Amino acid sequence: MRAVVVSDTHAPRRWKSCPPRVAGHLRDADVILHAGDVCVASVLDELAQYAPVHAVLGNNDAPDVADWGAPERLELDLDGLAVAMVHDSGQARGRTARMRRWFPAADLVVFGHSHIPMDETGDGVRIFNPGSPTDRRRQPHGTIGLLDVHDGRLTAAKIVPVT
Repeated sequence: MRAVVVSDTHAPRRWKSCPPRVAGHLRDADVILHAGDVCVASVLDELAQYAPVHAVLGNNDAPDVADWGAPERLELDLDGLAVAMVHDSGQARGRTARMRRWFPAADLVVFGHSHIPMDETGDGVRIFNPGSPTDRRRQPHGTIGLLDVHDGRLTAAKIVPVT
């Protein structure tokens, strides 16, 4: 299973429509995970044209994102891998321990908010932030994440520049 992970798209200010380099990855997606700050639900509808979408609410999301079905926290099974999602994972210090407390059954926690790509393991959990494809802030590139899952195992995780 191929999961494309995005966060912090900040539409319509930053995401006018799906950037071509993002769309190229979405065409190969079995599932899309959006870690919040979608801002408007039409982005989720646009993403859903490529593959099923799971999303969580960010601090900048309009009420229509909640109406679309995005909760504050989400736990799901991706081909046997226990995945949790949250937008804001809190301060950097103690993050993996906090994610383990928040999501004791998760193998992987996907989050956003900082716009800083991250792939880290600690305290028995892997945490993954794809960065932002459209609002790179102080990062050299806009980024997304690609996850490959097979039989309950995360077989590959990459941060991919798209700008």
